[in-house]
Amino acid sequence: MANESQTTFGALPMRNKLMLAIGAAAMAAIIAAAAMWAQTPDYRVLFSNLSDRDGGAVVAALSQMNVPYKFSEGGGVIMIPADKVHDTRLRLASQGLPKGGTVGFELVETQKFGTTQFQERLNYQRGLEGELVRSITALSAVSSARVHLALPSANGFFREQQKPSASVLLTVHPGRALERSQVAGIVHLVASSVPEMSIKDVSVLDQSGALLSSASEPGQTGGLDSNQLQYLRSMEQSYIARILEIVEPIVGRGNVKAQVNADVDFTMSESTAEQYRPNQGTEPAAVRSQQINESAAGSGAAASGVPGAMSNQPPTSTASPVNGAAQPLSQNQGAAGQGGKDSRRESTTNFEVDKTVKVVRNASGAVKRLTAAVVVNHKRTVDEEGKVTYTALEAKDVDQIQSLVREAIGFNKERGDALNVVNAPFSVEDVPKTEAIPLWKDPDVVALARSIGLQLGLVLLGLVALFGVIKPALKRPAPLPGSPAAAGGTSAVVGDDIALPAPTAAGMSPIQLPGGPPENLVQLARDNPATVANVVRSWVNA
Repeated sequence: MANESQTTFGALPMRNKLMLAIGAAAMAAIIAAAAMWAQTPDYRVLFSNLSDRDGGAVVAALSQMNVPYKFSEGGGVIMIPADKVHDTRLRLASQGLPKGGTVGFELVETQKFGTTQFQERLNYQRGLEGELVRSITALSAVSSARVHLALPSANGFFREQQKPSASVLLTVHPGRALERSQVAGIVHLVASSVPEMSIKDVSVLDQSGALLSSASEPGQTGGLDSNQLQYLRSMEQSYIARILEIVEPIVGRGNVKAQVNADVDFTMSESTAEQYRPNQGTEPAAVRSQQINESAAGSGAAASGVPGAMSNQPPTSTASPVNGAAQPLSQNQGAAGQGGKDSRRESTTNFEVDKTVKVVRNASGAVKRLTAAVVVNHKRTVDEEGKVTYTALEAKDVDQIQSLVREAIGFNKERGDALNVVNAPFSVEDVPKTEAIPLWKDPDVVALARSIGLQLGLVLLGLVALFGVIKPALKRPAPLPGSPAAAGGTSAVVGDDIALPAPTAAGMSPIQLPGGPPENLVQLARDNPATVANVVRSWVNA
């Protein structure tokens, strides 16, 4: 078979040989490209936004683990083959990589024997700072953070213990900013993580050195805290929603704009008053106590009265009357009084004093004044031809809307509320319509098409090289005009002797080749090259 292939290739013209060589080279190149593309791994992100120190440690660990890697985005992203991402992350995590530039309470786990109390306190402080940094950097707007804690040593001999304080330095992502509520959340996070730390002892700064936290506590003068601001904004939005809900059904959605400014008093006041009512007028006064003393003095009198047991009884004790009514004297007392020369009577009455205690606590968050501004668009009408026109509202319609808004917001003229309703045409801008992204411009579709197109391109190139170059090159050239095959001559007949095709010229007979029936014409040509050459020469001459 090898000899036959060599003979067939040698019998081809030079042009076919050149085409066959080019096709074979193209097929080899396509197969090599497909093999390289199949063996090239799909790289995925292992870690991003690493510091130089952590990046060097991760690269050194990858080199030890024989994991291929490459960098992107200026070295800030380390990429490895997609099938090794999860396994490599777990193996690096077991080594404590990446460290992230901060250490947490894992410092406590690696303490050595013989650590002093100062070192223990220092490790605790470093661990607490690291944990706070990790929590703060979890916010989407914060790129990095540093926390400095000032933790005074506790000493029971000091009467006044020093309070801990903290300072937080934030680096915000470009183009982003922290809201007031987020800053307050960071302050409360730090203050709640350290025992006995007040929120007024926490300072928050950004990368430009601007102070983000407020020095005043909630409830003190100097500004509203986040809760008060949220309450104020929610109240104003509630009034705006009321206005839109009652006016939009009349003028249509989008044809009314409203703004409400609420002046809310967040001060808390408490007053206590004591009032005394004088004991005058026609109303009876309440008697607390009354005491009457009576005494008589003079010379002894002769015995009088009816002799017997009743006259020999000792005098009864005098009781103080309660309501001021004089008690009747006994018979002996009456007799003694009548017999004496001097008598004395004292009466003391104590009345209850009226007292009124009044405690008044003003509620926090009371509305002091409301100001509202409402703008209503002109009335929109469409004629039969579809033309849109805008006309101003009538005065009665504006008054009707103003009355509805007054009732909706609870307008109170006594507290100084103000309301202004204006009818004006809205300026409509031509907003360009955002067309949907065509399918051929969708990034996901483009990426998928590139992946599939590369495979189909390699297959297509292989088919072109096979059927367009190699297969035509293997075909034998067409017979020349005037040749026996072109003239319809007969092919060689295999019999006792081989009869080659006879030429068409007159006077020439078929040429017989001696030697009997060969198994292969190629072998015949090798054994009798001179005879075959004569036959070919005769064909050419004919």
